[in-house]
Amino acid sequence: VQLQASGGGLVQPGGSLRLSCTASGFNLDYFAIGWFRQAPGKEREGVSCISNSYSDGSTYYSDSVKGRFTISRDNAKNTVYLQMISLKPEDTGVYYCSTVCTVDAVLKWGQGTLVTVSS
Repeated sequence: VQLQASGGGLVQPGGSLRLSCTASGFNLDYFAIGWFRQAPGKEREGVSCISNSYSDGSTYYSDSVKGRFTISRDNAKNTVYLQMISLKPEDTGVYYCSTVCTVDAVLKWGQGTLVTVSS
């Protein structure tokens, strides 16, 4: 099971981006989906997570992104989004998604997408 993150780019501080997490060949509905990021020179960290579509729909956000990032699902498109607003330079990094919610539980990282917040 491997997912692909997309939607990254260069954005100015205060700007917005929406990342997408997609998969081919299986249905994301059945999985919790986590977003992670790795900033230059830092360890990978969990950013947000959403439960599978058959549970309570609970979401999690790290303290550093709470109030600025929103995770959501579009089941018809088999996609999980991470809407990011009020971006800060410290949000810069490669963003990944996975079918688990903690870094230690990820068996294999898929392709990430680079987010650069800079003026």
